[in-house]
Amino acid sequence: MSHEKSREVILSIKVTPELVKGLDALRNAWRQDPHSIPGGLACSESKAGQFVLIANESVFTTIPGACIIKGIGALELANSDHLFEEGASSKTLVLRDTPEGWRFSIKYVPPIVRARNAK
Repeated sequence: MSHEKSREVILSIKVTPELVKGLDALRNAWRQDPHSIPGGLACSESKAGQFVLIANESVFTTIPGACIIKGIGALELANSDHLFEEGASSKTLVLRDTPEGWRFSIKYVPPIVRARNAK
């Protein structure tokens, strides 16, 4: 029996100056001392030199209309209806600094639905 391993949903957000300031501060701290990054956050750089921040579900919360990242700030979601399926697990927020601007997405593992003993 196979099922999808994970799904990724691109978020439509409104970027605030406070959020960009928090992300830039985190990036600078990571470049100076990679061990200074709080637990639950992971920073890296893509082959193209783009900054990538990954936040585990322990450090971010989604509420209707917003996503709050502990220690960085909040981002306003343009379309927040059903970001992920009910019962989804292993949620991860991925932030990428692209030439077009910041790109936000959520990766998650959909719930496994098994039809056992169905007749």
